[in-house]
Amino acid sequence: MPVTAISDLEIFARIAAAGNMSAAGRELGLSPAVISKRLSHMEERLGARLFQRTTRQLKLTEAGEGFFQKITGILDSIEDAEAFVSTLNHKVGGLLRVTAPVGFAGEHIAPFLPEFLKRHPDLSIEFILRDEMVDIVGESVDLAIRIAELNDSSLVARKLAPCRRMLCATPEYLEKNGTPQTLADLQRHVCLTAGHRGVWKLLGPNSKTETIRTASRLRTNCGLLVHEANLQGMGIALRSTWAVSRELRTGKLRVVLPEYRENAGVAVYAVYPCRQYVPAKLKTFVDFLAQRYGATPYWDRDLDFGADDRVRRVQPTIQAAE
Repeated sequence: MPVTAISDLEIFARIAAAGNMSAAGRELGLSPAVISKRLSHMEERLGARLFQRTTRQLKLTEAGEGFFQKITGILDSIEDAEAFVSTLNHKVGGLLRVTAPVGFAGEHIAPFLPEFLKRHPDLSIEFILRDEMVDIVGESVDLAIRIAELNDSSLVARKLAPCRRMLCATPEYLEKNGTPQTLADLQRHVCLTAGHRGVWKLLGPNSKTETIRTASRLRTNCGLLVHEANLQGMGIALRSTWAVSRELRTGKLRVVLPEYRENAGVAVYAVYPCRQYVPAKLKTFVDFLAQRYGATPYWDRDLDFGADDRVRRVQPTIQAAE
């Protein structure tokens, strides 16, 4: 026997509670004729009469009385379940699972967590920190912070901040090995690369993208290792300003070939699975980060960017990074 639809159970319960088809119809926004037809179909499926009908009233039969008692708890449970989902989706609470690159999370997410969690005491956050991209659907992750030039996908991406990358090295390395004057000069230098970045695509002063294939004795999937090797004077690296703004300000690193930078399409993005019914916990966290970064993120302030959006050689200062 086919299972009775939940909507028909609700119709039956409303009729039983109101004792009147017209009243039940008004509560549900249905006409008395539709109510009567749905009730008749349900009785046919069950093979039992649920109400004794007269011209003046409806009265539950013995079968109807027992049926009403059993489905009341079911309908209450369904209502509780719907209320739970609705509350969870609109309340900043529960568990938020976030994946992000290791270095960026440490530098530009972790410092703000105490403030955010203090604002939302019912929320917990679990971080999955990896420099490579994580399958957020396959690994049940709510939100990914990605620093990339994103291709078309079924995921939703919100830009949180621009990401400027340029070539840089320590003064000691440049003094010892010379300062490159052209991209071709990079072939005789040690280039430090992370992940797939053995190939650098750089946008030049003529707005033309040029591809440079680097050869290095040091390659890694970890941006933090590249950062440390760069600071130790081991070579030239293509680094994001969010990672090296402090060192650029203090003169520990210098910009090499400042007229070149990585493709302007690279940015810091918040990526999540669906645009509809975004949980409040996710939206609130993304809004919070977007407010902290902005169109000109704090790590880029006071860096000398020209009108062409390329950073110039930054003069050392004693000003600390914000």
